[in-house]
Amino acid sequence: MSTPHVVVVMGVAGTGKTTIGPLLAAELGVPYAEGDDFHPAANIAKMSAGTPLDDADRWPWLDAIGQWAHGRAGLGGVVSSSALKRAYRDRLRSEAPGAVFLHLSGDRSLIEERMAGRKGHFMPTALLDSQFATLQPLEDDEAGVAVDVSGTPQEITQRAVAALRRLES
Repeated sequence: MSTPHVVVVMGVAGTGKTTIGPLLAAELGVPYAEGDDFHPAANIAKMSAGTPLDDADRWPWLDAIGQWAHGRAGLGGVVSSSALKRAYRDRLRSEAPGAVFLHLSGDRSLIEERMAGRKGHFMPTALLDSQFATLQPLEDDEAGVAVDVSGTPQEITQRAVAALRRLES
């Protein structure tokens, strides 16, 4: 990509944001920030207990991600954030207007299977239904692309790079 954008890798839990994000950042030659690292401890405790976050929990988290993205404006970067609702993406764009979204999407059964195989992650598979219920896919007026998560991480990353390049041109 010729202009260094900040790419927000979004999607429900288990789509591979934490796997694809660093691979995409390496491919684009920009830094990666793990969105989960921006969560306050109270959010992690809540999710670990199987309780979905509410919007009041999410606003400070989204603001922190947006501030990181704003600081990378013109320099480029990749950050992960579920960004499931339009309102959440709007909140991120209010901090970082040039952000571009990469929606990792896929079949629920594939995502659940991948989640079940994860080790040491605080998000239980029990919350997957609430994630899908909350998900509002990218709308036509939002800068971003959707990429299917079937295949290897390298294949997904290459599809993402190609889709982002098409978006730019």
